[in-house]
Amino acid sequence: MKKTEKDLAKRKPTYIDLFAGCGGLSLGLHQSGWRGLFAIEKSPEAFETLEYNLIKKLDHFEWPDWLPCQPYDINEINSIYREHLKKLNGQVDLVAGGPPCQGFSYAGRRIENDDRNKLIDSYLEFVKLVKPRIIFFENVKGFTRKFVKNKSKGKAYSEFVLKSLEKEYSVKGEMIDFSEFGIPQKRTRFILVGVRKDFAKQRKIQAENFFDKISREKKNFLISKRLSLKTNLKQAISDLLYENGTVDCPDRKRFKAGVYSRPTSAYQRYMRKGTTNTTPDSHSFVNHRKETEKKFKFILQHGNRNKHLTQELMSRLKINKHRVVPLDDAQPSITLTTLPDDHIHYQEPRVLTVREYARIQSFPDWFELKSKYTTGGDRRTTEVPRYSQVGNAIPPLFGEQSGLVLKELIGL
Repeated sequence: MKKTEKDLAKRKPTYIDLFAGCGGLSLGLHQSGWRGLFAIEKSPEAFETLEYNLIKKLDHFEWPDWLPCQPYDINEINSIYREHLKKLNGQVDLVAGGPPCQGFSYAGRRIENDDRNKLIDSYLEFVKLVKPRIIFFENVKGFTRKFVKNKSKGKAYSEFVLKSLEKEYSVKGEMIDFSEFGIPQKRTRFILVGVRKDFAKQRKIQAENFFDKISREKKNFLISKRLSLKTNLKQAISDLLYENGTVDCPDRKRFKAGVYSRPTSAYQRYMRKGTTNTTPDSHSFVNHRKETEKKFKFILQHGNRNKHLTQELMSRLKINKHRVVPLDDAQPSITLTTLPDDHIHYQEPRVLTVREYARIQSFPDWFELKSKYTTGGDRRTTEVPRYSQVGNAIPPLFGEQSGLVLKELIGL
């Protein structure tokens, strides 16, 4: 028997996470009182992390019997399990998540015909089959910009998605800087919210209500967590310094891992809740060569913080990377990429650890990252190591704020 709207309102709101990655958004939705039905993630490495933390540790998903719990490409789901998705039509509160962003990102090569861009069509097909009450979609800034290299075909994919959805949904998209929501990172992303029109009429709401509410309620949310509206990099990770001392890394041979010092900020205390370890998870330091350390020291002394190195400095140090940025302890981090050697720690001549990445992205310390730490060469297009898992994620702290507002919109 099909459940009525009244029946649905009696239970926890439910959602499906598409392109779930390691589970940043799912963790935020869990913390805000949502119940996951299932998650779709193609990468075995990212799915391993999601499975360990959200499926095994938190028992967060109601995973259906008809769907084996394993990594999937969304196109497999749309074709093999099409009839099962149709049976969910109108019964799911939320479809969350956004397709991979590499084809749109300014940090990458930004190629219009990148195959990963076609996942937009797969996403829209899934939404059409399930017809959730609400859609929550995230992507990079480049998603809103046209591909100018091919002017005859150039288009902003955000416009395409909005037009595709607006027949059945009240839709609104805005750029949001996560650093304005307590995240210690300047990370601007395109957020789209859609409310199914029949439900929007019933609830007397529109998609833009989400953006009004989340902006209006962020201060009280962060106060309830004893957190500040603005958190700088030092406040985020200063208890994870190399100088605190090291031990042999428990899951990475021939590497050293850092240990905690006393927390010195509200953010550090909040991130460390729920862990009793003296050695933070995934806090393995890179084994830099002496020559590299010497270059990093010079950059920390002479480079402009949170800015790309000047061509003069790059030439002097014989650096041919297009991106090397010394971080600023008094400001939020610039946007993290999936490549750890893009950034230099604000105080020590080294790159950030995975745990420092996770802190900056607002993953709590009890959340453990799985699979290999990093990868290289051609494997970067297929493998998703720990650095990439964290660098690609939606910050859980923003996900939680979003989840609370989305619950308000559906009346729960």
